Amino acid sequence: MNELEKLSGIGNYTADNIRILEGLEAVRKRPAMYIGDVNVKGMHHLVYEVVDNSIDEALAGFCNKIDVTIHPDNSVTVVDNGRGIPTDLHEKEKRSALEVVMTVLHAGGKFDKDSYKVSGGLHGVGVSVVNALSSHLKVNVYREGKVFTQEYSCGKPLYDVKVTGESQQTGTEVTFIPDFTIFIINQYDKEILSSRLRELAFLNKGITLTLTDERETNGDGKPWHETYFSQNGLIDFINYLDANREKLMPEPISMEGEKNAIPIEIAMQYNTSFSENIHSYVNNINTHEGGTHLAGFRRALTRTLKTYAEKSGMLSKLKFDISGDDFREGLTAIISVKVQEPQFEGQTKTKLGNNEVMGVVDQLVSELLTYYLEEHPKEARTIVNKVILAATARHAARKARELVQRKNVLSGSGLPGKLADCSEKDAVQCEIYLVEGDSAGGTAKQGRDRRFQAILPLRGKILNVEKAMQYKIYESEEIKNIFTALGITIGTEDDSKALNLEKLRYHKIIIMTDADVDGSHITTLILTFFFRYMKELIEYGYVYIATPPLYLVRKGKDQKYCWTEEERKNLTAEWSENGKESNIHIQRYKGLGEMNAEQLWDTTMDPKYRTLRQVTIENGLEADRIFSMLMGDEVPPRREFIEKNARYANIDV
Repeated sequence: MNELEKLSGIGNYTADNIRILEGLEAVRKRPAMYIGDVNVKGMHHLVYEVVDNSIDEALAGFCNKIDVTIHPDNSVTVVDNGRGIPTDLHEKEKRSALEVVMTVLHAGGKFDKDSYKVSGGLHGVGVSVVNALSSHLKVNVYREGKVFTQEYSCGKPLYDVKVTGESQQTGTEVTFIPDFTIFIINQYDKEILSSRLRELAFLNKGITLTLTDERETNGDGKPWHETYFSQNGLIDFINYLDANREKLMPEPISMEGEKNAIPIEIAMQYNTSFSENIHSYVNNINTHEGGTHLAGFRRALTRTLKTYAEKSGMLSKLKFDISGDDFREGLTAIISVKVQEPQFEGQTKTKLGNNEVMGVVDQLVSELLTYYLEEHPKEARTIVNKVILAATARHAARKARELVQRKNVLSGSGLPGKLADCSEKDAVQCEIYLVEGDSAGGTAKQGRDRRFQAILPLRGKILNVEKAMQYKIYESEEIKNIFTALGITIGTEDDSKALNLEKLRYHKIIIMTDADVDGSHITTLILTFFFRYMKELIEYGYVYIATPPLYLVRKGKDQKYCWTEEERKNLTAEWSENGKESNIHIQRYKGLGEMNAEQLWDTTMDPKYRTLRQVTIENGLEADRIFSMLMGDEVPPRREFIEKNARYANIDV
């Protein structure tokens, strides 16, 4: 971009473009209302909000580089080479537009259509909330040959905007440190930030994003650093997600166009897996709950492929109908649309509600997919054969699924024989432990509180659903027991993946396995099953992992449990006399069965003292990639992942 274009852009982006929607009140008192929570998700959201502003500049065509740095004190700097936030006097507020943007909620150029046609930050809360929740924030604006600076404490300006230097560059630099009296955590996780920046690079091809972590060094002694850049956008994204799957076509199908002023970009690819992995975005926001853009894509995909298959005569010998699910089995797809005024709905406000988007996506996919199928007959036949295979397997799965449905009643006779149920009938109060092995299950049954705790022992390792066809899953005894114990309806003939949670019998589903390699593997198998077939349970926050202790340390009449090696070392050092451990007895629990019922209750099942880890999906795409890599057929990437994470006692997925 030349200087003339930049200067032209600056001229059209002044204080007059800043619109104020409402004041900044109660953010510090009720931060969760604005950023979701005050834990991991909320604190990382602060970075996303600042980066979103820079991405908005990129979408407007005025920025192509965004740098994020985590400093040793866990402060963060975000720098872009955009136009820079306007600093001239805001007519209504009678103060600098920069100060207005940084201190007034929902004030910014994105509310003026002449400044930004689309904006990812519209879904967010604005940089003013980041300012309010930071103990200190400093902003430098580079524009008009000068450097404008202002600093804030807990959202309040420490001085008026002032000129602190000269510069020919343009852009905005924001450095902030979260207020750790508000947030539960005080450390940024570079992997979480890395995933988001990588995602943004795929969604916005041609933009360079970097992440530097000054808390860590590379082998050369320099700070840890990673660059994210994608030349091909969603095609690169698909190849990244499907890196551990066997592909059915040489290259992903790419569809791109603009209809009714709505830019649409789609990439899709079929693989040999049995899961559907469709991820949708609106203005760079991951719409986890889908919406009208996803509905338009699915409708066009089903209709277009079915029309082609019928015309080609490939369905002539099929004795049953093909459903929409069959067209999406083994499909990885990314749908990205840019909408001027997105309307979000749903449980977590991540479902697009704009009706006009459905039709334009449907139309684009119908046109471009039809063209692709006609131009690539070999790939087209491969796709249709995959669909026929999926339909055949679904037909075989129907009887198995119906068998599970018939057993899935709330009377005692319909529940698995191994289930030790609780007496409480209110699902909100009830919890079920999925326990590894009959022995540990027996101990858990003795130690539990029968009033609200149910126990379901699982025999051995359950089926790896990542490598199994659907009808095999419903034939698995252990998986059938889980379905019937939970009281879940598995879906209908038209939508076999939909869950009916109305009759869910427990609102806490706790996976309890041995604290060893086999236990971790069983936990991962169960989580894979939940992620692929019961994702709603995770999304609603019903799934947990129990954390039994690793050690019991005794000295005389004193005894303490230790959950980590570090805890054991510290306790041993504390109890040692003159550096000797002769009077200290250490018992290493290799399995749950080594604890008696009272010990299991005290350490792992008593709500007053136990520690449960709630399973959440921070990044659905990364979770999808990791599950396919850990549980799929490709060995090298799995080995590399395990070696990289070997320093952790258990691999957290």
